[in-house]
Amino acid sequence: MHLIIALFTIFSTWRYGDWVNWHKYHTTMFYIATGGLLYEYLLHDNKVWTFHPDFLMNEQLTVIVYALVTMPLSVLIFLSRYPRTFKKQLLYLIKWVLIYASVELLLQSCGRISYNHGWSFFYSLLFDMMMFPMLILHHWKPLRAYLVSVVIVFLLMQWLHIPMH
Repeated sequence: MHLIIALFTIFSTWRYGDWVNWHKYHTTMFYIATGGLLYEYLLHDNKVWTFHPDFLMNEQLTVIVYALVTMPLSVLIFLSRYPRTFKKQLLYLIKWVLIYASVELLLQSCGRISYNHGWSFFYSLLFDMMMFPMLILHHWKPLRAYLVSVVIVFLLMQWLHIPMH
């Protein structure tokens, strides 16, 4: 399932992403990749969600594929097609939250993701609702996004009682 999602994301990015101007989005692509890898590092023994690998991958490779391929490429599509008017922006955000939620529901129904430490699909949905505006903020105001991200990570770790090593 993870491999299919990655391949679908690659195809979708090839089809819908703005490859000519990819350099406009690469710092935010790096931001989400770093966030995914930091999640693995900071919560290594206390993950709130865990990917269960496909037959071709182990858990570490699954995480790397999401952090370095699937998530950054989806950011390229997301940002390169971001609309200009507020109403369209709001609908676009809802669309992307629903896309991510649908993929997660699919992963959950196939046994490819599980939750720990009180996390649930509902919290993932809330996280997605926060993540996409953070991507936009990072694209326009990266320093502000980094500062807000540090606060969010700290608050989430406190709320979920995740020890900081």
